[in-house]
Amino acid sequence: MKQLLAIVAVLALMVGVKAVPPASLTTQGSSALSTFLGDAVARGDVPGVVALVVDRDKVLYHEAFGKMNVAKNAPMAKDTIFRIASMTKAVTSVGVMQLVEQGKLGLDDEVSKYLPRLKSPQVFSTVDEQAGTYVTQPAKRPITIRQLLTHTSGVGYSWSDHGLAIAQKKTGAINDSELPLVNEPGAQWTYGASTRVLGEVIEKITGERIDAYLDTHVFVPLGMRDTSYTVPPAKYSRVVTVHQKANNAITETQNPTPIPATIRGDGGLFSTASDYSRFVQMILNRGQLGGVRILKEGTVAEMAKNQTGNVKVRLQPTADPLRSKPYPLGAGEDVWGLGFQIAAPKAANPSMRSSGSLSWAGINNTFYWIDPQKQIGAVILMQMLPFYDDAALRVLNGFEQRVYTNLK
Repeated sequence: MKQLLAIVAVLALMVGVKAVPPASLTTQGSSALSTFLGDAVARGDVPGVVALVVDRDKVLYHEAFGKMNVAKNAPMAKDTIFRIASMTKAVTSVGVMQLVEQGKLGLDDEVSKYLPRLKSPQVFSTVDEQAGTYVTQPAKRPITIRQLLTHTSGVGYSWSDHGLAIAQKKTGAINDSELPLVNEPGAQWTYGASTRVLGEVIEKITGERIDAYLDTHVFVPLGMRDTSYTVPPAKYSRVVTVHQKANNAITETQNPTPIPATIRGDGGLFSTASDYSRFVQMILNRGQLGGVRILKEGTVAEMAKNQTGNVKVRLQPTADPLRSKPYPLGAGEDVWGLGFQIAAPKAANPSMRSSGSLSWAGINNTFYWIDPQKQIGAVILMQMLPFYDDAALRVLNGFEQRVYTNLK
């Protein structure tokens, strides 16, 4: 019966997708997007931005504004390479689901089956921020692969959680998954290094490093030629600089030589708007792009389904205000699938992404969303801290609003 229901659900999804006519932007819409983004850069809201909108098969909008290197007066280009940070997580999640399809991994497997160090995790019982102390107790349940994919494992980030910041300072742990859990596995949504753990699971099962695995099974098949953990020297001139906003001033940091690589499942990728849009289109096309299939249709449907039930996305604090402000949008309403935040607004807003849209972001204010209802996806890339800076959010929200009000 369950198999029959799953087949019916997939067929319904397929029928729904086919019933949606191809999306397009009005001429006035493209102009409105360019005016808005150009004005945001001219005001100094952000030093530069690249924005792109796609449907299942083609690019609807793709422009670049501002500077990719202010000190060198280098203009932002459509093919500028960005640090996409936690936009890596969706890609790693796809890699995990490929292994699930192959029967090498089960969603409800205990992660300790693959990584014994996570066999008996400790979870915070009390945290005294003022005193800088904490007490832990053994977790009552094991961590599962599904919980890692949905960020309900309890694994957090020390830059985001005050208790973990205290624990990190006391222990000196480099990997956040070595710190105590913020909550009991499955109890609530806590953003953190769960996908880093999933990257380690991929490496354990396949015997390949995560960069090699994703290159072979995602990037090369999708033609994502500028997406990698390591930027070759020939492409250094295309890498955007990073900016830090503090006290209403923006400071630029020039790229070092060589540009360092961070190779892990939850972050570290470099990419372009065009490259990442190919990943977005693969999800819009239910697992394939062109003649290349990355995932089965049913797998994509499962990834896009609420996996957390009544457990909603919680507003996350910050222990490092220069790195991030509290996040994300949709807290208190949205849920989580297998690798994606899922929009579940209490009241629909026709000028914003549809209910059921998939999304996430990167800490330098890089964002994407995938809207199965409207059959469009969008990527908007900035490169400035802190995450969720007010001006960066205005750029994101203004861009999104103008996309939807100008769709036809």
